Amino acid sequence: MGISTDMKKKFIKIIIVALVIVSCIFILLEMAKSGPEEERGKSVFAGWIQDVMLGTYLPAVRMIHQGTNNGITSDIYEQWILADYPVFLYSLMDGEGEEKAAESDYARLLMMEGSDEDRKSIAEEDLEYDENAMHLEQGLADAMLAENGMYLENQPVEEVVEEETPAEPVVASFMPVQEKNYSYKWDELRDYESLVKAFYAVDSTTRAGDGLLQVDALLAKDMRMQGGADNPQILIYHTHSLEAFSDSAAGDESTSIVGVGEYLASVLREKYGYNVMHHTESYDKESRDYAYNSALPALEKLLAEYPSIEVVIDLHRDAMPEEKRLVMNLQGRPTAQFMFFNGLSRTAKGNIEYLENPYLEDNLAFSFQMQAACNEYYPGLARRVYLKAYRYNMHLCPKTLLIELGAQNNTVEEAMNACDPLAHVLHLVLSGQEPVR
Repeated sequence: MGISTDMKKKFIKIIIVALVIVSCIFILLEMAKSGPEEERGKSVFAGWIQDVMLGTYLPAVRMIHQGTNNGITSDIYEQWILADYPVFLYSLMDGEGEEKAAESDYARLLMMEGSDEDRKSIAEEDLEYDENAMHLEQGLADAMLAENGMYLENQPVEEVVEEETPAEPVVASFMPVQEKNYSYKWDELRDYESLVKAFYAVDSTTRAGDGLLQVDALLAKDMRMQGGADNPQILIYHTHSLEAFSDSAAGDESTSIVGVGEYLASVLREKYGYNVMHHTESYDKESRDYAYNSALPALEKLLAEYPSIEVVIDLHRDAMPEEKRLVMNLQGRPTAQFMFFNGLSRTAKGNIEYLENPYLEDNLAFSFQMQAACNEYYPGLARRVYLKAYRYNMHLCPKTLLIELGAQNNTVEEAMNACDPLAHVLHLVLSGQEPVR
């Protein structure tokens, strides 16, 4: 007598469950041998087992966790074993569900936030985030370089005075661009796909959607500064204050991202008249992974103490492959390119309820308007706005920016030079001069 179809299905399911259990045992054994907590789950064997099992038997789970460096937690296996197989797969693949997690998952997400730049640089090839991810096409970037050349050619020629000793080389000074090099046709960007293609790089761990990204809504938000300069208006701080550049001097804070932040603050104060507070406390000395969590109480205290603060800037420098240099020639000055970064508080599965951000739409509008102004006045200077899953303490203030200025292989000079056009663009948006709707 032959074996019935139902019996075959049950037999196949038993084999699959057994294989999953065996894989879990091997993974747990390998993780136990890995030593420190942060190194667990990184062994080659465990990774191979995971890839084979997930790719063959649990493709939906693998899809959900694609782009992360974390091992698959045992609770997922437990749910899979206990749940009816097709129903469980359907629920995992449903991208509309809300993110549910325990306190242990919350701690894990905080750690993933803190080490995010490291992980992003490792996953460059997965994101296809190369020169093609620059916002503007090469023709416009070339036009910017030509504009720089015309600017230099049109400067008045000073009479050369002969001297007995050679004069020191003259460093070109920055002049804010007064006229746009490029103007958007907003009607052409009302389609969601066109808008994303023009402005954003969306990480595989998250999902944006046209509910968040609509050009009219992003332009409609009023980002103008409301209060005067009698009290602090802008707060600059650094979640990762230890980030340095290729020629930074060890132990010299003035040559790190903190020094760049101080220069940005000085330009905003002296050239544009803003009242800027630069908070230089370090939150990544003990643990970079939990730096965002460590910084949160201090930020809450500062904003409570100075309710006049309207703009919060978390200034970082990015991490890139050594062969990729984020630099351009702007008005004869080597200038680091930068990127605006938004956390969406949602994964590819749905919203992360315990990382709620009531100011998400405002944050997105601020970075969008900054990006638009950068591209119109300084084409090629700003990389695409990067969207990722977590929150990054952007929930404390409507006008919050997280900026990745240059990378570890930029020089301090290149990073400092980027502060001048960045300050100008901030002024354009905060004064209401841009964007023109």
